[in-house]
Amino acid sequence: MNAPRLPNVTRRNLLLGTGALVVSFSLKDHAFAQEGELNVPAKPPEPVAAGPKLPGSLADTPSLDAWIRIDADSSVTVYTGKAELGQGTKTSLRQIAAEELEVPPASINLITADTAITPDEGFTAGSQTVQNSGTAIRNAAAQVREILIQQASGKLQVPADQLKAQNGRIAGPDGKSIGYGEVVMTDMLHVDAQPKSKLKSPDAYEYIGKPFARVDIPAKVTGGPAYVQDMRLPGMLHARVVRPPSWFATLKDIDTASIKAMPGVVAVIRDGNFLAVAAEKEFQAVQAMRALTGLAEWEEKPRLPNEQDLPAVLQRSESEQGVVAEAGGDFTGGVKTFSAQFMRPYQMHASIGPSCSVAHLDNGTMTVWTHTQGVYPDRKAIAQMLGMPLDKVRCIHTEGSGCYGHNGADDAAGDAALIARALPGRPVKVQWMRDQEHLWEPYGPAMLTKVSASLDASGKIVNWKYDLWSNTHSARPGSAGALLPGQLMEPGYPPDKPVMSITPLGNGDRNAIPLYSIPNLRVLWHFIADMPVRVSSLRGLGAYANVFSIESFMDQLAKEAGADPVEFRLKHMEDPRARKVISTAAEAFNWSSNPMPEGRGRGFAFAKYKNHAAYLALAMEIDVDKETGKIRVPRIVSAVDCGEAAAPDSIRNQTEGGIIQSLSWTMYEEVNFDNTRIRSSDWSTYPILRFSAVPGTLDVHIVDNPGSPYLGVAEAAQGPTSAALANALANATGKRLYNLPFSPARVKATLGV
Repeated sequence: MNAPRLPNVTRRNLLLGTGALVVSFSLKDHAFAQEGELNVPAKPPEPVAAGPKLPGSLADTPSLDAWIRIDADSSVTVYTGKAELGQGTKTSLRQIAAEELEVPPASINLITADTAITPDEGFTAGSQTVQNSGTAIRNAAAQVREILIQQASGKLQVPADQLKAQNGRIAGPDGKSIGYGEVVMTDMLHVDAQPKSKLKSPDAYEYIGKPFARVDIPAKVTGGPAYVQDMRLPGMLHARVVRPPSWFATLKDIDTASIKAMPGVVAVIRDGNFLAVAAEKEFQAVQAMRALTGLAEWEEKPRLPNEQDLPAVLQRSESEQGVVAEAGGDFTGGVKTFSAQFMRPYQMHASIGPSCSVAHLDNGTMTVWTHTQGVYPDRKAIAQMLGMPLDKVRCIHTEGSGCYGHNGADDAAGDAALIARALPGRPVKVQWMRDQEHLWEPYGPAMLTKVSASLDASGKIVNWKYDLWSNTHSARPGSAGALLPGQLMEPGYPPDKPVMSITPLGNGDRNAIPLYSIPNLRVLWHFIADMPVRVSSLRGLGAYANVFSIESFMDQLAKEAGADPVEFRLKHMEDPRARKVISTAAEAFNWSSNPMPEGRGRGFAFAKYKNHAAYLALAMEIDVDKETGKIRVPRIVSAVDCGEAAAPDSIRNQTEGGIIQSLSWTMYEEVNFDNTRIRSSDWSTYPILRFSAVPGTLDVHIVDNPGSPYLGVAEAAQGPTSAALANALANATGKRLYNLPFSPARVKATLGV
């Protein structure tokens, strides 16, 4: 893959001197806050006159040419500040734009996150791409279409209400038409978005809601240039970093003379505890890295907690208590009270492809190609780390291994930039090794939850108390202290201080409030500011553990009430859309409470992601081999309502992927460590789900709501999957597991085998 060499490109330069639809705009200079994923509030906007709020991300970047560009040849370019992370963004956003612009999706040139030319939409996280960026693009496209019609009206001398856009042209009732490019060459338009758009009605859709082949798949399945790992630039050097053997380790003096004399080695870079080597060829860099690792002497410090005592460690580490939700308050009237405790370990992103980045310092500008989830926050962190002006750093999103949160992508970008600064004029590619990815990426935080609830004489829940112990689920870039090289360099930047922030959007407390109707309720977050291991965002943040806990406990309560699990949920659910999703999944699964053969069980779970995004219900059938403790999943049926189903294939893909990833977390994944080092350095010490364990059948039923707002769907399956598996296991064996993961050893121990 040959990346464009455009270190000084700006949107304004692109527009100058061209026949194009140009609309004035101004991009904000700060990263937008992303749901529950920033430690500090975003910079407050300057006061503006009150008025109707613009839809989606138009509220932050209101000018239409920040989103849509039409050239003199009628070609269409759409800009998004969001990144393609494997969720199908490059396809779904084309469908949305094409619908309102009346052009085929394949004809649209979509440009994703690039600090030089796209809007700043913060992080691609929290299942917000279609909901925010898609909404902005759709409304911008609809308004551009109407502008084109108005301009064509004068050109064709036909009233605007008699014209329509079709296939890149404006046509009149007499058959005369004019291309988009002919209109924009005549009139240079400068307008901001309006609060209301003339959107197409669902019954007129040609592209939204229709299946389309993913545009990013062909290169990925044929070995074409698809990822940042595939980049090859003229004169590019290959670099490898040498990480400390453990966190808190300090590098002593090291003699690098022998390394510098190795074939192909161009430089050895040391900056405090940051150590790296650059060479002409990749394997030369690998050999030099291995030799350098053997020469490096480190002083290590045993600072990790007792892995076997994590619940107590979490409770002892509490630094602040916050009220997430409180209702009612008269915690009386219950006939029976039940309690349970649940535990989630540290877990990895465990990206199949280790992180990679390319950086190039040329003419005073640092260009970084990175698979970060936030190019603007990454640019800010890298600029601070290097001591460079913000406008001299450009970050371009380039696809890489799936991250699903804050993995090693930003750190690799920082590595590449720090090394490239020492080697100006030559592009530098940094590729992490497998053990580096496992040992140094930020982990999903461990979580402890405790829940207590009371049932009245009719079997309804009247009291609910929920406590969770967790630290922040985000240490994303924004400052140099969020980058590994920023922490390791001399003098080094300290990590940002975590702060507790309770919002409706959620962090560790995401989905901690049950959606069910419960008169007396209290939810507390016991916040842990300091943790001995590096943690940050992992898909779903706290929702995975919270939904696992809540939905597992709902099954326990249903059993105590002598009720069917599905009927018990419906008995406590008032939201009609939630009820429909629950009923749809149960009916499609052919749900029943009838006894199953020995060793086989069924489980059900539901959640509305973040309590304001997609609804998802899931039914699962499992087989348990009591002798080996292994779990097999022959069948899963889910139903999902994410508002208007703009791209049904993408919805199914993301839901299927989320279910499979959650199965892997729930059955296999756990970071192990001793008092000094992380021990999960490879796939044998950190096993994940393999193809042989994929469900026999996995059906996703989309509950469509045409014309309704888009709701984020990408992370909706994480919690319900874990709980449905826990409930199926209890149904199959009569024993319930409260601690994740459900490894064969843990299953056998619980069953007393």
